[in-house]
Amino acid sequence: MSTTRSHPHKPADRAVWLKGPTSSCNLEGPGPRRPWHVVLLGPPGVGKGTQADLIVQTIGACHLSTGDIFRAAIAAGLDKASPAMRQALVEMQRGALVPDELVVEIVRERIGCMACQQGFLLDGFPRTAAQAQALEGILDKASVKLDAAIAFLADDSEIVSRISGRRVCRACKATFNLEMSPPRTAGVCDKCGGELYQRDDDKPEVVRNRLATYHATANPVLEFYRQKGLLHEIRVGRTPQETFELTHKVLLAV
Repeated sequence: MSTTRSHPHKPADRAVWLKGPTSSCNLEGPGPRRPWHVVLLGPPGVGKGTQADLIVQTIGACHLSTGDIFRAAIAAGLDKASPAMRQALVEMQRGALVPDELVVEIVRERIGCMACQQGFLLDGFPRTAAQAQALEGILDKASVKLDAAIAFLADDSEIVSRISGRRVCRACKATFNLEMSPPRTAGVCDKCGGELYQRDDDKPEVVRNRLATYHATANPVLEFYRQKGLLHEIRVGRTPQETFELTHKVLLAV
């Protein structure tokens, strides 16, 4: 068993996850006390990324977000993408949803991340029951068993309010929230004095559409993990720390 690292844990190197299997991660020192293998579920804006950051800092693990893969691929360009990623980016440019089989293939290309000594927090996948079934096959091939599927819950009205209150600095990209972390001066970034604006995808009507898309496929995924006895549902608290206290208890119990 790996020796325990001192807290706080440093984020793991995610080179293979972001760039693909032709890259290699620079893993220094021992891994966490034990590798957790966890799927993070929940609607957009519920705070999965924030919870993942807190888990990484506290107990270690590698935060594997499919959204990060696509953003990295867009930044790198089509010429550096795998055939599956190239097809996925074309679908995204058309404004279409990336088909299940392409998303599964992109994750399958990174099967080494599933068996990494760091463990993983899988965020953004699976989104459908077909993807959940495919993930089970990928994990079987990697000789890894999932410890838990943690679903963060919040009312749609709360999520719409939270996301639509987000403001981003045009200059330094710092993020504020009008309710939870407002700037000292309305419309002005605390860090650089730049102008704060609301992104188009943070507008209430867009957020409601994103939530409708999520709900259309979420219940079968939740039921898939509920039937396997892996589902843990956590209603988000008033602060990220409140939610994390509940999340931490779940992780220590699995």
